[in-house]
Amino acid sequence: MKNSPSEIDPLENPDLACLQSIIFDEERSPEDQARTYKDEGNDYFKEKDYKKAVISYTEGLKKKCADPDLNAVLYTNRAAAQYYLGNFRSSLNDVMAARKLKPCHLKAIIRGASCHLELKNYVEAVKWCDEGLQIDATEKKLLDLRAKADKLKRTEQRDIRKAKLKEKKKQDQNEALLQAIKARNIKLVAEAPGEDEDSASEGLSELVLYGLSSENPCGTRLSVDDQGRLSWPVLFLYPEYAQSDLVSAFHEDSRFIDHLMVMFGETPSWDLEQKYFPDNLEVYFEDEDRAELYCVPPSSTLLQVLQHPRFFVKALTPTFLVCVGSSGFCRNYLRGKKVHQVK
Repeated sequence: MKNSPSEIDPLENPDLACLQSIIFDEERSPEDQARTYKDEGNDYFKEKDYKKAVISYTEGLKKKCADPDLNAVLYTNRAAAQYYLGNFRSSLNDVMAARKLKPCHLKAIIRGASCHLELKNYVEAVKWCDEGLQIDATEKKLLDLRAKADKLKRTEQRDIRKAKLKEKKKQDQNEALLQAIKARNIKLVAEAPGEDEDSASEGLSELVLYGLSSENPCGTRLSVDDQGRLSWPVLFLYPEYAQSDLVSAFHEDSRFIDHLMVMFGETPSWDLEQKYFPDNLEVYFEDEDRAELYCVPPSSTLLQVLQHPRFFVKALTPTFLVCVGSSGFCRNYLRGKKVHQVK
């Protein structure tokens, strides 16, 4: 004796439990048992209890009856239950098994086309619909499915073409930016310059191209104008107060003093001593490889500094240190450091 997939408690319902035992008696033929499980699964399916329906159809298939049509129905019915559970891949596997037993099983073909549609396999969905329409050219479900799948297929193909064109345009723009950087002899590094200075600007094309496509955490990126001139996101650090400013588009032909006049036109809230005025400020960049500093003349343009032999642009964002030259903090900060004047 074998219990059904949904057991009835003999203490609570002895009559039903006895009847169920008779229905699922192992002495009956595999075909009869499989058919009984199919009927039970159909009842569960009508009640929209798809999980129990799957269990019943599975038990029917386990009987391995010799009737291919019955097995094809069990696979197709289980596929329907799996479909309504949202298990589209499992449903598709079942209809494929059903078609191996019965290639022209129209219900299996319709279900398979629906699965491919849900899985966004639009080309396969159209193919399955065409195979079904060869069996019945007037089947409305297949005609509707094919029209929907074909429309979605063409939309998907159009979107893929547009995405490729967009990516190609972006790559071309990034290549142009990279060539503009190289033409200016500006050295780029991912993190910090290595011992070999030449390597700082070589072997980074792929990494740099990725960076050119990406925004920094503040949402800015390197750009080029119609005249082919570059504008950089530039970071200013104020170590005395652990503050910073990001200039999102510092034009390469702009002078540092021009930006300092704007940035410090009003006293920052963190400048408690009110000493950060454009005329008081000194701008430095750091050569991390040599642990040395370079003082930048305020009248210098950004491009002039970026082209300095010891300036390395890290992560496509030039960075500068700013402090009040006459302050005690600046003197202490520079003590023990080798400082060069940029000419």
